[in-house]
Amino acid sequence: MSPEQSRTPAQAASGWAEASHLAFAFWAGEELGDIASTQYVRSLDHGRVRSRPDHAVARARPDARYPAQMPSPDPHRAVILAVGTELTTGQTRDSNGGDIGAELSALGVQVIRIMQLPDDLDAVADAFRRGMDDADLVVSTGGLGPTPDDLTREAIARAVGARVHVDPELERWLVELFERRGMRMPDANRKQAWLIDGAEALPNRGGTAPGWWMERDGRIVVALPGPPREALPMWRSDVLPRLRSHGITAQIAVRTLRLTGIGESHVAEALGEPMLRAANPVVATYARPDAVDVRITARPGLASDRGAVLSAEEILADAQRRVEVALGRHVFAYDDETWPDVLGRALGDRTVATWERGTSGALAALLAHAPWFTFGEIHRDGGEPATGRGDVQGLVSAAVDVRTRAGTRVGLALEARSRPADTGVVIGVDVDGRRTGETSVAFLAGAQGRRRAALAACALLWRALRDPGDARD
Repeated sequence: MSPEQSRTPAQAASGWAEASHLAFAFWAGEELGDIASTQYVRSLDHGRVRSRPDHAVARARPDARYPAQMPSPDPHRAVILAVGTELTTGQTRDSNGGDIGAELSALGVQVIRIMQLPDDLDAVADAFRRGMDDADLVVSTGGLGPTPDDLTREAIARAVGARVHVDPELERWLVELFERRGMRMPDANRKQAWLIDGAEALPNRGGTAPGWWMERDGRIVVALPGPPREALPMWRSDVLPRLRSHGITAQIAVRTLRLTGIGESHVAEALGEPMLRAANPVVATYARPDAVDVRITARPGLASDRGAVLSAEEILADAQRRVEVALGRHVFAYDDETWPDVLGRALGDRTVATWERGTSGALAALLAHAPWFTFGEIHRDGGEPATGRGDVQGLVSAAVDVRTRAGTRVGLALEARSRPADTGVVIGVDVDGRRTGETSVAFLAGAQGRRRAALAACALLWRALRDPGDARD
């Protein structure tokens, strides 16, 4: 199995804390807590353990393949490397790769690989060598510290068959950095002044580890420190402007359609394999915590039926039209819009009060920061609801009651009923006296089921606001 095939994404999930009391009411604006951000981590299992040579100098190989003389690079494909055993052992997680990958993709660069690597000289050098074989641009983060296990500089030198040397200017800068604080620079920090022929130092305004920019044989290699507070400012202030000067511009057009009330497999079935396998535009589906996303990425290209060159925007517009024909009734938002954004636009100047039971406050937490959400009432699971009935009519009555008591124009009531594997959902809505309700089953039990129940309540409210005549869709 190749290293790429062994890569598996792991997702850090977050859930809502259980309510510790039977029921409480609050006025919106009171803090409920934050949602932990979801991160995706790609790891690489090399299947081997090697001792780390204690190299002070990386010597040239006789078969070096990357001479310093090169044409001007024009990067279109990129590999991103995250270096550090703390990543491959799970002690910390890499966020740099996702951030840098997203910004490269927005500029039209295809990111073909994101890898995490241990502090192993052979493994890191091999990753740089393979990256330069496969891509025009290799960006690394991590491994630029002063300790013996910081090996990125040595790895790049080995990959290109070069020898490191101390740069006098960098050394003076490091010495002054320590002297300003009344300290002597440890000898270990001198390796942070290393360069190789053809490499330039990238200034680090937030730490002691300068980055590297190297151009060889039509390829660009960028090495940045590992801490995001250092890497990302350097990436945006020093690396991106240089990449733009090499011809990288946003030659792509991207649109994301956000869907509700349908699963990813049904979305793929509706779009069809020809659309999902097309090279331009690229149409991909993603199951997100709050929606199924359809992302369309288009580049300039030929129109198959006319032979004319179409812009990325024209190709995108045609693909978006076809997606909306197939799935339009499920599209509730675009790009980075969220449920509070969409509902706020549909509500106008109206405000909302909520009533929920058996959800641990999932609905109120989802809406907590929306300015139009003014009152929420949460009941813990157990006993009969305030209406005395747990069916649709009972939840509609709860929506009417909470709207009246809170003085809002919209009331939304939700009950989640835990099952062994799923969650039963009952919802009631009252919008300016127009009332509707529904029952459904949310996939999975526990915190995920309760969150999906809250999303189902938002979807019913959205349909009630969009089409007052038939909110049940």
